[in-house]
Amino acid sequence: MEDLKELSPAILAYLGDAVYELAVRSYLVAELGIRKTKRLHQEAVKLVRAEAQARIAHLLEEELAPDEAELLRRGRNLRTGHVPANVPPITYRYSTAWESLIGYLYIQGKTERLNFLIKLGIEKLSKEEGELSHV
Repeated sequence: MEDLKELSPAILAYLGDAVYELAVRSYLVAELGIRKTKRLHQEAVKLVRAEAQARIAHLLEEELAPDEAELLRRGRNLRTGHVPANVPPITYRYSTAWESLIGYLYIQGKTERLNFLIKLGIEKLSKEEGELSHV
């Protein structure tokens, strides 16, 4: 495989999207103990929507190592060619940046750091916006 640092942010975001979705679902079940599927879905949507991901990217910028900050920048600057109609372009770019960072950490095998940043991001977002009803 090519040098992992040379992978396109689009490829990393593709992986990161799936990893983040699974992490959020696991967090809701294992950490919060939610057992109703309707509520699981509602809470997951709050955390995986572009606005939440973009906000997490902003909230964690100062927590990132230099290589992580660089990857976030590369992901933010990615031109996807498609932005959903209901999401401002800058929000979509920051959510793509967050997914790129998640994909990067995942493919690098930095599981501990990946889990730490995801949990920290969710907690900061929840505290700031009251996203989850347990906060």
